Amino acid sequence: MRVLVTGVKGQLGHDVVNEMEKRGLTPVGVDLAEMDITDKEACDRVITEANVEAVIHCAAYTAVDAAEDNIEVCRKVNAGGTRNIAEVCKKLGIKMMYISTDYVFDGQGTRPWEPDDERHPLNVYGQTKYEGELAVEELVEKFFTVRIAWVFGVNGKNFIKTMLRIGKERGAASVVDDQIGSPTYTYDLARLLVDMIQTDKYGRYHATNEGLCSWYEFACEIFKQAAEIDPAYGKVSVSPVSSDQYPAKAKRPSNSRLNKEKLTEKGFERLPAWQDALGRYLKELKGQEGL
Repeated sequence: MRVLVTGVKGQLGHDVVNEMEKRGLTPVGVDLAEMDITDKEACDRVITEANVEAVIHCAAYTAVDAAEDNIEVCRKVNAGGTRNIAEVCKKLGIKMMYISTDYVFDGQGTRPWEPDDERHPLNVYGQTKYEGELAVEELVEKFFTVRIAWVFGVNGKNFIKTMLRIGKERGAASVVDDQIGSPTYTYDLARLLVDMIQTDKYGRYHATNEGLCSWYEFACEIFKQAAEIDPAYGKVSVSPVSSDQYPAKAKRPSNSRLNKEKLTEKGFERLPAWQDALGRYLKELKGQEGL
């Protein structure tokens, strides 16, 4: 199976391409240099010439705070770029998988979000990803929308790398404890996405590693597990703070819980526990970059 993967230089695109190659499938990985998704003609030309059966669209503008000051750029990529790809997929009659986010919801309450819940984004990033979802639903017959949250992988910046750096530099970290969600390891997620794209079980899905935590609990577990590799991390002190004490330009969801029952219903394998994923990721980081 030939599949075009956007955002191949990012955390998820990188792992999706690796997973496909492992299984003997044929990924066509593209990033900005190969296909500027905001260029309609480029999307048409590159996807058509690639002669693929599907597109997994991982590329996105993901700088959540910067998006508040760069609305048009963010919209051009997340909404316009997604629409450009969706139009080509429609024309060619091929599958499209759009990677989205829990930010399309309003982030309130404590109930886990269902795939078909009403969407009310609470910041620019979420709004533009929502507009991308609408474009895919409007244009593509064979679509998967997969919402993910709290992503980490070896190929890019993420919360774990930030925590390890701050821990090393300062010996202490203050982390919000009133936003709840599930971390997602791109290596685990890539396996699910590659399983999924080979089926015709279209629709909206939620996918994260299993289990819930606050960012504070996530940070505590990061240092606990990192200390088993380098004891210096065991001395890092982590303090819980409220979101009010940690102001950010873009409002963050307090509830990022995602209901993943649909994966089970459709016969897909759920991702492992986030603590397990973290342990494997730290070993991978140690091997690649050292902790």
